Amino acid sequence: GALPRVARRAFSMVEVLVALTIMGLVLTASLAALDASFKSYKYTTEAASNHVVARIMMQRTLTMIRTGTEFGPYPDDVLDPATNPVVSTFLEFKTFDDPSTTSSRIVRLERRDATDPRNGPFELWYVQTEVINGVVSSREERMMLPAVQELRFTLEYDVGPRLRRATVDLTLNPEQGSAQHISGDRQVPTLRMVSTAVPRRLD
Repeated sequence: GALPRVARRAFSMVEVLVALTIMGLVLTASLAALDASFKSYKYTTEAASNHVVARIMMQRTLTMIRTGTEFGPYPDDVLDPATNPVVSTFLEFKTFDDPSTTSSRIVRLERRDATDPRNGPFELWYVQTEVINGVVSSREERMMLPAVQELRFTLEYDVGPRLRRATVDLTLNPEQGSAQHISGDRQVPTLRMVSTAVPRRLD
């Protein structure tokens, strides 16, 4: 005789909705994990980039100090311990001086208030001024380092006044800037670099 038919039971609407809900949750979790991974990668690379740039800037600054001349700001009284050494938020000096053509180049490194408060309280700026016959012929300004937490120059002078040594104290907050906007609640310690340079003697 004929075999009895086996009734095929289809999925109910409730079962379909449950399955779709589970799939949606899995996809949402996967996308969240991917997004977190991407943000972590960007955060790490940008923080590392800030570290590298800060170290390069520190080395470049020390090199300019070693080869520069006629430093400022000067103390009011080089023999007064209350004014010497000078602690300043800027440092300026000559990087080129040619008496035969009466031309010189003056460089100023200075701490400025940040143009964007989200990038931290300060920025490091580079100002280069070309002087001919005592008249400024050109001036170039550019921001060299954002996310600066603190920047101080300590200048110790001999009689003259001749700069004996300069100490650069730079504190950088890697969380500031673009890295801050993608890092969420992650906390990274600030990076502090303190280095001293002695100018070359040109006697």
